[in-house]
Amino acid sequence: MKKEQAKIAVLIPCYNESLTIEKVIKDYKKALPTAEIYVYDNNSKDHTDEIAKKAGAKVRYEYRQGKGNVIRTMFREIDADCYLMIDGDDTYPAENALEMCNLVLEKKADMVIGDRLSSTYFKENKRPFHNLGNRLVRYAINKLFGNNVKDIMTGYRAFSYDFVKGFPVLSKGFEIETEMTIHAVDKNYKLVEIPVSYRDRPTGSVSKLNTYKDGFKVLKTIASLFKEYKPGVFFGFFASIFLLISLILGVPVFLEYFETGLVPRFPSLIVSGISLIVSLLLWITGIILGVIAKKHRQLYELVMNSMKKREREE
Repeated sequence: MKKEQAKIAVLIPCYNESLTIEKVIKDYKKALPTAEIYVYDNNSKDHTDEIAKKAGAKVRYEYRQGKGNVIRTMFREIDADCYLMIDGDDTYPAENALEMCNLVLEKKADMVIGDRLSSTYFKENKRPFHNLGNRLVRYAINKLFGNNVKDIMTGYRAFSYDFVKGFPVLSKGFEIETEMTIHAVDKNYKLVEIPVSYRDRPTGSVSKLNTYKDGFKVLKTIASLFKEYKPGVFFGFFASIFLLISLILGVPVFLEYFETGLVPRFPSLIVSGISLIVSLLLWITGIILGVIAKKHRQLYELVMNSMKKREREE
């Protein structure tokens, strides 16, 4: 398929973005004149939907609150060759939109990540705890999942059809970007990052991201996904801790028994034995769940292959 004939969908999840949505739509219409622009309104109270309609976007609604809920509905309802996801707050200039879409359409990437953190984010963003949170999340995911993604939580991304239709959205809120990144890494999708400029929200526009509440949800999501995607490592870590406790408590008791033939510290021996049993149970759990996770990845590949086969036959 020629790029000129490809269908590009620009997806904009919105909640109370009346100050910026018109400019965002116009900017991306200019950058991608053949694209369909979809604004999904998430219970806005400031007439964001009306402004978006007048600006020429197709407006749809998602009444379950949360960015993850909006993206789930977007991905289900819209069919396109390339999807460009942006925020409605005018923090991402449109100058990189064409390059990001071309990387997808040329089959060079399944997900293109607009990397703010290598560009102007830390200079433009006036919320120091957001900066700290981005660094913490990036470090945690790269260490736990063995990759080197520079910007985990950016809302500026382009996707292939395969990724969108094969991504099981579980998150309800702002942790959705973290889930996307981990899913892409685990399923071996082609990731490409390009530095994009970032500008802080204009005066009067308020971020919907709660630094502490949503930050905790993101960290909880990382821990949960690490357990699900890498159960062997996750349960093996805790198994090692209980094994260490067992050895610390049990070895002195056994040494004393071999020297004196007495066991004066029964509580230590009992706790040591319980810790050893817990360690073995955790270790076995990790092995079993690791096999299940591997089978799940294999099944995912078979499902995606089957989907591609049906598309070719149609």
